This record gives sequence, structure tokens and C-alpha cells, in this order.
Amino acid sequence: MTKPAIEAFFDEATNTISYLLGDPATRKAAVIDPVLDFDLASGAADTRSAERILAFAEDGGWQITMVLETHAHADHLSAAPFIKARTGARIGIGARIKDVQKIFRPVFAMEDLATDGSDFDRLFKDGERFAIGELEVRVMHVPGHTPADVAYLVADAAFVGDTLFMPDFGTARADFPGGDARTLYRSIHRLLDLPRETRLFLCHDYKAPGRDDYRWETTVDEQLRSNVHVAEGMDEDGFVALRESRDKGLAVPKLLLPSIQVNIRAGRFEEAQDNGVNYLRIPVKWTGGV
Repeated sequence: MTKPAIEAFFDEATNTISYLLGDPATRKAAVIDPVLDFDLASGAADTRSAERILAFAEDGGWQITMVLETHAHADHLSAAPFIKARTGARIGIGARIKDVQKIFRPVFAMEDLATDGSDFDRLFKDGERFAIGELEVRVMHVPGHTPADVAYLVADAAFVGDTLFMPDFGTARADFPGGDARTLYRSIHRLLDLPRETRLFLCHDYKAPGRDDYRWETTVDEQLRSNVHVAEGMDEDGFVALRESRDKGLAVPKLLLPSIQVNIRAGRFEEAQDNGVNYLRIPVKWTGGV
């Protein structure tokens, strides 16, 4: 079995890890969960993080053929369209993105948004297989954080998105619209049923208390032995109680509103206005007197 080449790119501003996944035999590659740099206070967006990945690929002779999203992220904007424009890569995501689009279309009054997933080039179903060069990638549907989360399995590696964090930090929140803690528990255990030596590559790290360095690679074995939310001995009801209690105290992600409305369009903004500026929508809900 060919072992894939994997290079991680950490964005400290959003605590996100993007990956270049490559086939050494053919030099074909995919980018997983690329970040668009966005400053909420100023509205400034740029592509320096994505350009870093592209520069690495060019220097290594990698041909990027796909951009793979593990889900519609709520904490960073996707740079998938920029990478597609530069490389011709196709953008793929889990087929249940259609459910997420249907949830958020009315939230942002996005009347022009199709809810059939057609903003993306590939919609992956659970168990579907596709190739990157000579590497076979298998898709595992792992809902719970959102309805559309998927993991990408390649040889002894799995790219699990937000479903799991490092063992000392735990698991993903399940309180977004369409999320569900019980579903998340079952998805996590699909991953933890993989061979114990399987390497798990995470989408985020926040440095758990007492740890001074960022980490984003673990194993099924390590998760089973020491994950603070799902280590061996934690049953489903116990996890649901823990997860729901923890979620009640979590803050809303800083980039939630721009991220969701951009990412459910495969990373695209709404069309620019006549002045050449792209705009984002912020729903306003009155909670007191006017």
C-alpha cells in the first residue's frame, strides 16, 4: 500500500490546520480545508495562507487536482475558489451539504443560493471512493458537529475535520443548527473502530490547558486510551450529557456569520456590487425595546 505524503499548514489566527495530501508516485495532490485569511474588523481578505500551500506544491512538483472540505466550517472562510482558480482543482465536500444549505438559506435570506450542492464540483456519499493519483481515498460520513461532516481515509491516515480534537482537548461541539451530540458520539466511534494504529489528522488545535505547543496528529489508539470525552469507558449517555453541558458554555465562533454564508457556497462570496465590493450579511435580531 502506497503511503501518502502529508504536509500540514497551521493558521494560528483561526487555529486551523490545512493539509497537502500527495501521491508520491504520480505527484498528484489534494488540499484539505484551506484557509482564506479574513480580518473581521476591517473586512480585509487575502490569500497568503493558500499561497503558502501553492508555493510548497510548486517547489515539490505537486499537481493539485482536488480541494477537499471536511464540512462547511464556522470558524474560518475557505480558500477553495482561489486554489481552484490557480490550479483547476475540483472542490469536493460531503453530499449532506445540501442539508446545511437548506438550514442557512433562510437565515441569511440568500435567495440566490441553490440548495442542491451545485456550488461544489463533487458531492461525496458515505463509503464513496475516489483517486488522487494512485492513492485511493474513502469517504466516511461522520455527522454530529454538522449534518455534512465527512472524514477522508487514505491508507493508514484519516483526515477527520472537527469531529475529534487532540485527546487532551476532546471533541467537537454539537450545538450548531443540525448538530446533535448523540449522532456525534456514534460518528466518533465509527472512526475509533478503525485500526488502532490509524493516524488521525485534525482540523484544529487550541492548546489544551497545561500544553504549550500546537498539535494536530494523533492515533485511534491514543484517542481510545486518553481522550477526555470519549476514552474507553465513556458510554453514549454520559458523552451526550457531557457534550451538551459543555456546549452551553461555549462562545459563538468569531467568524461564524461570514464563514457559514461563504462556505456553503463553496467559499464564494455573493457577487460584487456595482462599486466592485463584495458584501456579507449580518442578521439582526432585536432582543429588547427599540
